[in-house]
Amino acid sequence: MQVNTATQHNWWYNQLFTNWKKFEMIYVSILLLLQVVVYAIVPDSIIGMISGIGGVLCLVYGMKGRKISFIFGFIQCVAMTYVAWISHAYGSFAMDIIYVISQPIGWYMWGHDEATRSFKKSTRNWIFAAAFAAWAAGWLVLSLLHGQLPYFDSVNFVVSLIAQLLYILKFKENWSLWIVVNVVNVAYWGILTFQIMTGATNVGTLGANLSQVALQIALLFNAVYANKVWASGEADNEGGAGQSTTK
Repeated sequence: MQVNTATQHNWWYNQLFTNWKKFEMIYVSILLLLQVVVYAIVPDSIIGMISGIGGVLCLVYGMKGRKISFIFGFIQCVAMTYVAWISHAYGSFAMDIIYVISQPIGWYMWGHDEATRSFKKSTRNWIFAAAFAAWAAGWLVLSLLHGQLPYFDSVNFVVSLIAQLLYILKFKENWSLWIVVNVVNVAYWGILTFQIMTGATNVGTLGANLSQVALQIALLFNAVYANKVWASGEADNEGGAGQSTTK
């Protein structure tokens, strides 16, 4: 016999704590611990650590398809806007401003508990082609602005925008684009970190950049896993929050 326990807890509890697999709890704990460890090694940017922790929680709850994702997303985006500015990562800075604005929009859109969606194969191919063309155009713009590593930063400038739009609308293809974005960002922030460590640049701080490397590694892992979760339908309708059952 199955008993629905959704009414035993309030919305916050259901969103935060219900229906977690053991594997998910372990990997989320590891990703959060990674952010703390990075800060402990280079404790020069508390904002960087806040951005990292907020980013992990945002995307993990997003993987679960839960509306509370956007609360953590707002915290992460505000902190990341500062990190991107001091690092002269203008593409990231522009996108983080858009991310801040998009969080309440996503909160509203996901408030209707819609199921996840998917495009037809032909439409999906056109979207990916458009993302590539937008990346090239963004590269040109950021080069004219003398931003750091514009060929990488352009991914944040345009591809992330497309991915975020698909995420808000709950299209499964958003995770494929986020995988690309996260791979590029691991390289981008890794290069900036190396440049500071070797004295090639004094733009930004080592701690802030290193926290972003850790964050992007975490988000890459989460995006790969989320792609599987959304494809299975587990993220539909608030990701089963509050639908825990006992036999």
